[in-house]
Amino acid sequence: MSDEQNSSQIGGIAADALRQFIERIERLEEEKKALQGDIKDVYSQAKGQGFDTKIIRQIVRLRKMEDQEREETEQLIELYKVAIGMA
Repeated sequence: MSDEQNSSQIGGIAADALRQFIERIERLEEEKKALQGDIKDVYSQAKGQGFDTKIIRQIVRLRKMEDQEREETEQLIELYKVAIGMA
């Protein structure tokens, strides 16, 4: 095996490619951490203006859903509420 192959292949693993993937993931994790901090700041600002952040979080979660999935979820919630005497 040549020196060139030794530096890029270790135990059958393409070490340089693996290192690049790991470093990319690490950079993305750092970006994600920064974005999570930004999101937390936005929720704090909303709370400071009197909005209920628990409700905002629920709305954000609902808006991520497809229309059909959201409708099914809302129908199930209503059904469950009726079943336990809340509606």
